[in-house]
Amino acid sequence: MPPVSDSTTAPHVAVIGGGICGLAAAHRLAHRGVRVTLLEAGDQLGGLGTFFRHDDHWVERFYHCVMPTDDALLGLLGELGLRDSVGWRETTMGMVVDGRRHPFNSALDLLRFSALRPHDRVRFGVVSLLLRRLGRGRDLDHLRTEDWLRGLYGDVVWERLFAPMFGSKFGAAFGDVPALYLWQRLGRERNVATRGYPAGGYKTVIDALRASIERAGGTVRTSAPVRRLHSAGDSAILTLTGGEVLGADHVVSTLPLPLLRRISDEALVARLPRTDLPYQGVVTGVFFLRRAITEHYWTPVLHSGTEFDGVVAMSELAGTEANGGHHLVYVMRYTDRDSQLYLDDDAAIAARWAAQLRGLYPELGPDDIARVRVFKAPFVEPVYPLGYLSQRPAVAVEDTNLLLATTAHVYPEVTSWNSSVALANDVTDRIPAGRDQPAIAEPAR
Repeated sequence: MPPVSDSTTAPHVAVIGGGICGLAAAHRLAHRGVRVTLLEAGDQLGGLGTFFRHDDHWVERFYHCVMPTDDALLGLLGELGLRDSVGWRETTMGMVVDGRRHPFNSALDLLRFSALRPHDRVRFGVVSLLLRRLGRGRDLDHLRTEDWLRGLYGDVVWERLFAPMFGSKFGAAFGDVPALYLWQRLGRERNVATRGYPAGGYKTVIDALRASIERAGGTVRTSAPVRRLHSAGDSAILTLTGGEVLGADHVVSTLPLPLLRRISDEALVARLPRTDLPYQGVVTGVFFLRRAITEHYWTPVLHSGTEFDGVVAMSELAGTEANGGHHLVYVMRYTDRDSQLYLDDDAAIAARWAAQLRGLYPELGPDDIARVRVFKAPFVEPVYPLGYLSQRPAVAVEDTNLLLATTAHVYPEVTSWNSSVALANDVTDRIPAGRDQPAIAEPAR
C-alpha cells in the first residue's frame, strides 16, 4: 500500500490549487491554527499571477491591477505588510476602431469620437451616465446583456462597440450573458480610474503569502498534482503523482469544476454540481518595447483586422524601471481552449501579433520591439447563463468534506484577485479553527 504522508494527530485541510484563491485560503487557515497543506500542480504558485524572468526582473504572464474598491485584496495585503507598497496612478482609456485611435475618457473625447454618428455619441453619453441608476431594482440576472444594452443605446452602438467587446470576452454566447455582470463591472471600473500596482510586482505578493503560510506552520508544495480525490465519511484521501497518499479532514478545491471532475472518484462526481460552466481561455502576448505607443492603460481594439482585441500598456501604471527600462504592453484574445488560435504555435502568434501591433502603431520602428512572449491559460472567464444566481453551485458539497472555491462561485462579482480573496475568506470561515490563535496582524516593518 502507498505510504500515507501525514499523521492524524490534528485536523488537517488540503487546499488544491495554488492560485490566489488557494493561497489566500491556506494563509487564512494556517493563521487560525488549522494544519493545512496546499498542493499546486505546476512549478509556480500564483495561477494567473505566475511570472517569467526578463533579464534581472520578474514579469507577470498576464496583466493585473489593484482597484481602490478591492477591500478583500487590500485587507490581505495589509496582513502581509504590503498594503503601503501599492503605488497608485490615475489611468485612462483609449479606443481603436477601424484602425483609428481615439481617447475615450471625457465628454469632449466622446463628442470627437468619429466612430459613431453625432446623435449616437450624445445618446451614448447620456445613457452611460445613467446606466448604474437604470439597473437598480431590475432583475438583471434574467436579462440578456444584448437586450438591455441594445434597448438603451440603440442598434448602432451595440453593433459598433458593445458586440465586439462582449464577443471578445465571452465568445459566441456573448449576447446571452446576464446584464448583471456588466452592471457589477461598472461598479468597479471606469474609463478614468485610479489603479494600483504592488512594488516588486505580483511575485512579491505570492512570495509573501507562501512565507506567511509556512511561518504559521502550513505546508506549500508545488509540482504536486492531485491525480485522484476520494471522499468518504469524515475524511478524504488524495492520491498524488507517484502514488503518494495524503489524508485530510477537509478539502478546499479551487480547480475549475471540469478539472475537479477528472480527478474525483465516481461517488464524488455524483455529488458535484451537475452543470459545468463553459469557460473562455486567453492567449496573451507580452511585448517589451523600446518606446511608448500610448498614454492609455487600457485600449479595446475593434473592427481593426487584428487577432487580439485589447492593448494594456502596463508601464502607464507600473512604470518602466521594473522591466529594465522597457515599455511593457500586453495584448490579448479571450478564446476557447479548443480554438485554432489557442492551439497555434506560440512563435507564429508572436510574429503575427507583432506585425499587427505595428499596423496599429506605425511609429514602432524595426528595432522597437525588443522581445515578445506568448502565454495561454485555458480556464479564465466563466460564461454565465441567464438566471445564474439561482444556479450557482453551493460552496459545500453535500454529504462530503469538500468545499468549492472557484470562479464559478464569485458571480455576480467580477472575476479578479479581489473576488477570489473574498471567496477564500468566506469558504475558510466554514472550517472550524484549530488551536487558539491571535488575530492576523500586519507584520512589523
